[in-house]
Amino acid sequence: MGEVDPSFIQQLQHRPKPAVIEAQGIPQIDLSPSINSNPKAIEDLVAQIRDTCKNWGFFQVINHGVPIESREKLMSVAKRFFRQPVEEKMKVRRNKANTLGYYDSEHTKNVRDWKEVFDFKVDIPIMIPASHGPSDEQSTKYPNQWPQNPLELRYFFLTSDHNQ
Repeated sequence: MGEVDPSFIQQLQHRPKPAVIEAQGIPQIDLSPSINSNPKAIEDLVAQIRDTCKNWGFFQVINHGVPIESREKLMSVAKRFFRQPVEEKMKVRRNKANTLGYYDSEHTKNVRDWKEVFDFKVDIPIMIPASHGPSDEQSTKYPNQWPQNPLELRYFFLTSDHNQ
């Protein structure tokens, strides 16, 4: 397989301790209670999400209302984007000026993660309060960066016909 880049190797103190842990399955969060707008149901849903994030770090969302056909189309176009050469993906690399786009250098506990990310938003433009600068009331606009390939990635989110 070859050598592993040292940036991917976690320090001994941060490595998992050898132990057998049996998980019963991926936690599921059911979004259907949020449909009826019952304040107690929404409060319980928020508490469930908080506890699941704290105890597991991830979960599967069910009853969200997104059609399976839309999810399959999105997965297909996402796979096509990530299978491209790095040089092509780097054309839409996120940076300090724009926090949306491709990224492959995220770190956890000072070790590079084994993942690639393509961040985007659906609403254009999104307003994010500035974390620095002369005023907390300042805002910065972050536009999406869309790759040239596959073009469908952009059109999937800019049109409503992906639901058909």
